[in-house]
Amino acid sequence: MYNILICDDEKDIVSALEIYLGAEGYRTYAACNGREALALLAREEIHLVLLDIMMPELDGISAMNELRQRSNVPVILLTAKGEDTDKILGLNVGADDYVTKPFNPVELLARVRSQLRRYMQLGGGAKREDLLCSGGLCLDDRSKEVSVDGEAVSLTPTEYEILKLLLEHPGEVFPPREIYRRVWNGEPYGAESTVAVHIRHLREKIEIDPAQPRYVKAVWGQGYKLERGK
Repeated sequence: MYNILICDDEKDIVSALEIYLGAEGYRTYAACNGREALALLAREEIHLVLLDIMMPELDGISAMNELRQRSNVPVILLTAKGEDTDKILGLNVGADDYVTKPFNPVELLARVRSQLRRYMQLGGGAKREDLLCSGGLCLDDRSKEVSVDGEAVSLTPTEYEILKLLLEHPGEVFPPREIYRRVWNGEPYGAESTVAVHIRHLREKIEIDPAQPRYVKAVWGQGYKLERGK
């Protein structure tokens, strides 16, 4: 089963697309702006995106720019008549195709099938080993970028390596001495306090509420773990 993300601020269009795509056996996810779409892409396995151009908060063109920095998933733009300039701009920044509203369901489904077939034949559906995600937290080891719910986060090299270690082993508890040994590659003298300081700084950057972390959690008397994303 393929997962399709529908991003449009018009609820009637989203509902109609959910019906058409659901009838063909696709699983759908919905977002009403580019920011929500990027957050969904960060935490769900998406095989194709239907993306409106004109949206609040983050428009389709801006979302395309950010999306292409982390994924090659096919994108079909949903455009209105008269948006020719935006269509061209969207294709130039990485969109694969476009459908003009009001769209013909048969044509839309044909374009969806075509893009999915091409994507899978080119191996695009293969899981990237260098893309580590848990919930809305995503680390791209190819570009060395980290994002939370679609928002870029700037980490120090040490914070990055700690997060990468935990993301590579979700749910596994690492004692501070082991984190120090793996990240610093040295003897873990004073490891507890050193690691604790870096974990605190990391939480301040990736957690909404560092005092109530949803990602990097402490296991009393044992160490730290990366909570499995939901």
